Amino acid sequence: MFNTEKAYKQAKEYYKRYGIDTEKAIKLCDNVPISIHCWQGDDVGGFEKSSKDLTGGIQVTGNYIGKARTADELRADLDFAMKYIPGVKKVNLHANYQESDKFVDRDEIRPEHFKKWADWAVERNIGLDFNPTYFSHPKSDNGTLSAADDKVRDFWVKHGIACRKIGQYFHERTGKICVINHWTSDGSKEIPQDTLSPRLRLKDSYDRIFKETSDVKGVVDGIESKLFGIGLESYTTGSFEFCIGYVMNKKKDHIILTLDTGHYHPTEVVSAKLSGIFTFQKSLLLHVSRPVRWDSDHVVSFDDETKAIFEELVKMNKLKNTYVATDYFDASINRVMAWAVGLRNTRKAILAALLQPNEMLMDAEGKNDHSTRLALKEEFKSAPFGFVWDYYCEKTGAKAGLDWINDIKQYEYNVLSKR
Repeated sequence: MFNTEKAYKQAKEYYKRYGIDTEKAIKLCDNVPISIHCWQGDDVGGFEKSSKDLTGGIQVTGNYIGKARTADELRADLDFAMKYIPGVKKVNLHANYQESDKFVDRDEIRPEHFKKWADWAVERNIGLDFNPTYFSHPKSDNGTLSAADDKVRDFWVKHGIACRKIGQYFHERTGKICVINHWTSDGSKEIPQDTLSPRLRLKDSYDRIFKETSDVKGVVDGIESKLFGIGLESYTTGSFEFCIGYVMNKKKDHIILTLDTGHYHPTEVVSAKLSGIFTFQKSLLLHVSRPVRWDSDHVVSFDDETKAIFEELVKMNKLKNTYVATDYFDASINRVMAWAVGLRNTRKAILAALLQPNEMLMDAEGKNDHSTRLALKEEFKSAPFGFVWDYYCEKTGAKAGLDWINDIKQYEYNVLSKR
């Protein structure tokens, strides 16, 4: 039988030769909170007392068995998935995951509509993050925060205000910072004649939201851009240039930029943007996803770009300044498995970054020894990282190797298949 602890001891000695403390790396990795997106479990449907199709350039493909039909089922699925996700965790909610006996429109949501979520989080000692749902609503067809119709825009501004107050409620209940992410699907299939006015209205809407909730405490707000969406291919009101300009102009510590790994041109990578952002900003919100030719929100993979992102954050000593959250949805496979795979890969990328020979690389670079720098990077690609990861998973009870896969398949047989 394979001995995980014995393998880890050998790996520990390997890394020690190069001045890398595996125990320290494991501890640092374990303490980085990762916010688990609730919408993987039910295909972004939510639990409002009205049925709506997804709109705003969002599309979920697949019809695999076991979709959560109620908030209780979704929480049960999250509980099961979290057993196999090591490290500090939070759960990220959208506003359409409210719970009420009757229909409550989004401009009228209140903390009491999320009390069961808060009770659940407190019981598990995890934090809650939040997202206004500026899509999939009758009033979102012609814009939300940038809408030309003042009544429509007022409705969505009230929604944003309500969400920040709910964020404070989450902070008060859990004792942990609530990160709220603001993303709108506002845009156009063709290039508008007037590209400036919608952006001026979007700026004004954000200004009104933050002014009306200036007394809110314990909340950090991410402003998220997007390149395009389905049906919004030519013009996105909240472009990268708009969002970065808004955040830097506000100069408020609680208003930060959100970088979603799928929201850029296919030739752009988030890892290359990080040092530029941190030159001017203290912190940022990172949405970890996996785009395949567009913002397709595939399950996070332990791929080169995911590793590069966390390597950059570790090299800059900015891991502690980054709010990490996952954001993908796949209805073509077991949804609980999708959570576990994507979250484990995100945590795995953090640990791998902490086990790089950064001091040696910096020393070589400082001496202009680029040959050694290249050689070090390449040689460490075959370092025994997997043994450290397996040990960490076993130590935290998340199970190592492939053992956890059968557990989730059994959960599918016992629970999900009966829905």
